[in-house]
Amino acid sequence: MSSVSPIQIPSRLPLLLTHEGVLLPGSTMRTSVDSARNLQLVRSRLLKGTSLQSTILGVIPNTPDPASDAQDLPPLHRIGTAALAVQVVGSNWPKPHYTLLITGLCRFQIIQVVKEKPYPVAEVEQLDRLEEFPNTCKTREELGELSEQFYKYAVQLVEMLDMSVPAVAKLRRLLDSLPREALPDILTSIIRTSNKEKLQILDAVSLEERFKMTIPLLVRQIEGLKLLQKTRKHKQDDDKRVIAIRPMRRITHVSGALADEDEDEDNDDIVMLEKKIRTSSMPEQAHKVCVKEIKRLKKMPQSMPEYALTRNYLELMVELPWNKSTTDRLDIRAARVLLDNDHYAMEKLKKRVLEYLAVRQLKNNLKGPILCFVGPPGVGKTSVGRSVAKTLGREFHRIALGGVCDQSDIRGHRRTYVGSMPGRIINGLKTVGVNNPVFLLDEVDKLGKSLQGDPAAALLEVLDPEQNHNFTDHYLNVAFDLSQVLFIATANTTATIPPALLDRMEIIQVPGYTQEEKIEIAHRHLIPKQLEQHGLTPQQIQIPQVTTLDIITRYTREAGVRSLDRKLGAICRAVAVKVAEGQHREARLDRPDAAEGEGCKEHILEDGKSNPVSDTTDLALPPEMPILIDFHALKDILGPPMYEMEVSERLSQPGVAIGLAWTPLGGEIMFVEASRMDGEGQLTLTGQLGNVMKESAHLAISWLRSNAKKYHLTNASGSFDLLENTDIHLHFPAGAVTKDGPSAGVTIATCLASLFSGRLVRSDVAMTGEITLRGLVLPVGGIKDKALAAHRAGLKRVIIPQRNEKDLEEIPANVRQDLSFITASCLDEVLNAAFDGGFTVKARPGLLNSKL
Repeated sequence: MSSVSPIQIPSRLPLLLTHEGVLLPGSTMRTSVDSARNLQLVRSRLLKGTSLQSTILGVIPNTPDPASDAQDLPPLHRIGTAALAVQVVGSNWPKPHYTLLITGLCRFQIIQVVKEKPYPVAEVEQLDRLEEFPNTCKTREELGELSEQFYKYAVQLVEMLDMSVPAVAKLRRLLDSLPREALPDILTSIIRTSNKEKLQILDAVSLEERFKMTIPLLVRQIEGLKLLQKTRKHKQDDDKRVIAIRPMRRITHVSGALADEDEDEDNDDIVMLEKKIRTSSMPEQAHKVCVKEIKRLKKMPQSMPEYALTRNYLELMVELPWNKSTTDRLDIRAARVLLDNDHYAMEKLKKRVLEYLAVRQLKNNLKGPILCFVGPPGVGKTSVGRSVAKTLGREFHRIALGGVCDQSDIRGHRRTYVGSMPGRIINGLKTVGVNNPVFLLDEVDKLGKSLQGDPAAALLEVLDPEQNHNFTDHYLNVAFDLSQVLFIATANTTATIPPALLDRMEIIQVPGYTQEEKIEIAHRHLIPKQLEQHGLTPQQIQIPQVTTLDIITRYTREAGVRSLDRKLGAICRAVAVKVAEGQHREARLDRPDAAEGEGCKEHILEDGKSNPVSDTTDLALPPEMPILIDFHALKDILGPPMYEMEVSERLSQPGVAIGLAWTPLGGEIMFVEASRMDGEGQLTLTGQLGNVMKESAHLAISWLRSNAKKYHLTNASGSFDLLENTDIHLHFPAGAVTKDGPSAGVTIATCLASLFSGRLVRSDVAMTGEITLRGLVLPVGGIKDKALAAHRAGLKRVIIPQRNEKDLEEIPANVRQDLSFITASCLDEVLNAAFDGGFTVKARPGLLNSKL
């Protein structure tokens, strides 16, 4: 008994009519079934059959099945292939149809069609045997020279392909394991051949004829590969691509060639991507993830949506600067010069940057600090961050956080979502291309919060030096080291920053500029920048420092210099109009008919007076250069002054005092007004006051009522009970602005003391401080900003709490010289300093001193 017995097909087979492809013995193909007779065959034979014999069909190529049962069968092709139905997949949409996966077994010849309905059945004759041919020397001798020649070409074809591809490796093993008799049919179904050529191979019943017809097809495929390799660029051995092995496609030769070229390009891109992954310096964990994803990408059809997502992910992983960094410039002297040239003042910031450079000289692996510049708008927080990057020689990237309300903006989206992308941190690293840039997190105090999460909480990991060496973005899903990044955050106030986030940052206060500092900044930076932007030169326009001071005091009132910059831009635009008109008039005056106007020149700003606009004679001539900008020119260009010094006018009656307030925009002076009238002892507070300020008002009136006899304070009827038949109204002007805080306590007490005593508060005094019920003065914050506000307003004396005396060191020397600071520990000292001649205790009249 032999080890393998031949298998016989049934003598009668149901016929499956196809016209799209040709099934050869030993090959597998998918075919669609949607015609009437074929549908009946699948339903009656395959779906209801229970034996192996019921799954064997006769596949007739090159024969279309009629659309309906009423039509007669067309002429059938003489030779067919007995096939085994491996899989049946059906659907009813948009119309009933099935898809069959069939495997060819052997050839057969139709002897007679037995019946045509409901599906054709024919009596057949098997033409070749279904048996495993032993690979013996006897079989090779029978095949002879033709078989050896075919085998040689087949091996040559396979060796020209990439053996790392699983399909190629499997084909190479089949060449050695399968009998030579089965190879012509299998290779014909694999290489690129037309249906007509496959039909000729199917009709070749003789094995010798089959070999003779298949060998030219192999030679043609080999020559095509050689020609393709010559036209392509020289590549390494592992860049060989599988050109010959193609799945069966119902496409024409032209469209197939175009599709193959596109696929070759995609394959080349994948090979290049794989090379970049191998040569990249990413950590081991990230490298493992990339290798796993590239293997999945190779097996994935390009039509899948996940193909593009995976490819984008791998390209991002390759482009990230895992170990690429820039070398810091650690020359402290050059850094100090560079910082001084870029920014005037800001000594605290410059000192901190120089300290970082000094420590970097001593310790190479220093982690990047987390700095937070807090100050009013326009003082240069963002530009300082750019200068820090320039000083260190690092790349700079700004991330605007204002209004961000989704934590995915920081950590990225998970790749399971449609349109997923990495967070702003990883995107910034990809943009700069190094792992040690300077990241400016702008407006960190204006982060939002929504249903998508809290971005401030997501920043906790980014801004923690103990955690950000292992930062995990949701899109990457692998750790990235952020410890070498220098993070600089900017904010206008720390009140809206969560405490946990504030604790992770080193706060550096950036106060507003003094008038002298603004003048220096204007002449060092702002005016040259505006002249360059407007195409002017110093020979055409001159802005003296006196004019700059007028712009600062009369046309702007801010802690920074943005409004000052805009005003200077307006001046440059007005001068640019004059210069442009003057050049046009000079061109007209150069003509002979304009010689009579020689000697006449326009001088619009001479001796502090501007010529009237109606003087048409002067306007017809070019202006004299340089154009000097003085107060009169400012009024013509910028209009009347927006701010006037109204301190003395507003303190012309009792019940008015000046306080000092801190805002995110810098320090401001604040007037407090009080009036009394007949009533029922009520205290009315207006001006959009917060709860803390309301409590300060109640504290002040309570302290004054308890000390009314001591200071001889009476109401309108002469009673020491200040609220007896008297209503008091306290108002804080600028009623549309919300106000709150304890700093107005001493101002309210002084204002009420002035009201009840009938004495005027000194017009050059401003004050700040919190009070208690016992009359103590407690410390407050923002002393430097408040002192600068008093200095801008032209005040001369500032009363501050005694415990804030240490804060005077932060105030510039020129401001300390212009202002007289009075420190007070109790309200008695405040009142003595706020009134001319002091606010002394008055002895009660009619009392005799006892001598006992």
